[in-house]
Amino acid sequence: MSEKSERPAEKDLMKVAVPISAGPMPPAVVRVDEVVGVDDGDAGDGLVLDKDKGAIRIVHYELDDEDNPDGVGEMGVGTMQQLHSFSLSELRGVTHDFSSGYLLGEGGFGAVHKGFVDAGMRPGLEPQPVAVKQLNIAGHQGHREWLAEVIFLGQFRHQHLLKLLGYCYEDEERLLVYEFMPRGSLDNHLFKRISATLPWNTRLKVAISTAKGVAFLHGGKQPVIYRDLKASNILLDSDFTAKLSDFGLAKMGPEGDETHVSTRVMGTHGYAAPEYVQTGHLTVKSDVYSFGVVLLELLTGRRAMEHVPGRTARAEQTIKLVEWTRPYLASSRRLRCIMDQKLSGHYSVKGARAMAHLAVQCTSPQPRDRPSMAAIVEALEQLEGLKDMAVSMGLFWPTAPAAGRNALSAKFRAEMKGAGTGAVPRRRTASANLS
Repeated sequence: MSEKSERPAEKDLMKVAVPISAGPMPPAVVRVDEVVGVDDGDAGDGLVLDKDKGAIRIVHYELDDEDNPDGVGEMGVGTMQQLHSFSLSELRGVTHDFSSGYLLGEGGFGAVHKGFVDAGMRPGLEPQPVAVKQLNIAGHQGHREWLAEVIFLGQFRHQHLLKLLGYCYEDEERLLVYEFMPRGSLDNHLFKRISATLPWNTRLKVAISTAKGVAFLHGGKQPVIYRDLKASNILLDSDFTAKLSDFGLAKMGPEGDETHVSTRVMGTHGYAAPEYVQTGHLTVKSDVYSFGVVLLELLTGRRAMEHVPGRTARAEQTIKLVEWTRPYLASSRRLRCIMDQKLSGHYSVKGARAMAHLAVQCTSPQPRDRPSMAAIVEALEQLEGLKDMAVSMGLFWPTAPAAGRNALSAKFRAEMKGAGTGAVPRRRTASANLS
């Protein structure tokens, strides 16, 4: 069955040089095939579009200088899906003045609050709960990331991309209005102690739907590189179908004879591909590496990076999940030693082995050895029908209540140390952002 998705046709695109700044923007976006212009007035440069015309879609976007978010960039512009322009007072109303009781979470971009919208606010707007993300004005490159989200989520529609409903651009305020995802992030389900266990079949479903979202981004004539694939950016709907969120770091990929895009290194430690961190060379295979890390998190229930406490601050270690798991991924007998204890052995042995093998391929040090996202989707879908389930793994887990949730037995601690991976990490995350 074909997936419902929308990608602008290449023939509909045209390119215009557009100064991008934090200056005033029109109160409504418009259909740019009718009116496009540049405002170079004293108030600040920006898009000047006829607000009476309808909707805008910006298809190709790239700032010339990532260190200068107000610099001149190039945009390819075509017809666009409707995005609603909301006033700040309207969004204050639907979130009860951004009440703490409606707070869903906070991140680098700012705070996210729950609200509710309907056709009374805008004709044709379906009654639905929404998530309202408010820019932290003092945040690093906040306006730039806000603009990137409007550009990418404003142009693409796909069942595995979070739907952007509208935005607010008023004075210094920058807000985004998304569909509400009732299950929250994958991060919360895997790593929060109070969360219920994600069954194996649900983990596989999350992996497949996430892979489909990334494959869609990579599938165009000029791919979109997501650049920040991680568990906290994977949101789940009521049926645990995954959708990609937070496109603030997304970037258009290489085109023509180009092999990569050179860019400032940004993203999250533990998820970023090594060649990207070392050289700043970005390709679709950078996303594939990050997806491999997510697969390891689904298998183990551990974060991409964790701290190992020491007797002193100097003795603390930071363990990368990719390195920690590598000695255990080659055989199913060793793999079961690092499977998420919360699964209690209830998972497909063949499925886990195949997913582990795929994770090894995705996190290969050599980008050319990593599979495409389309191939990954195909490989994961073949695991859905597997019914073989492992037996309880209690033998391999410590029974002492004081032991860490995923702590291994003394035998495997020694074995791991001998493999050069250090000690077993406890539950302290170390997934700081790159900059």
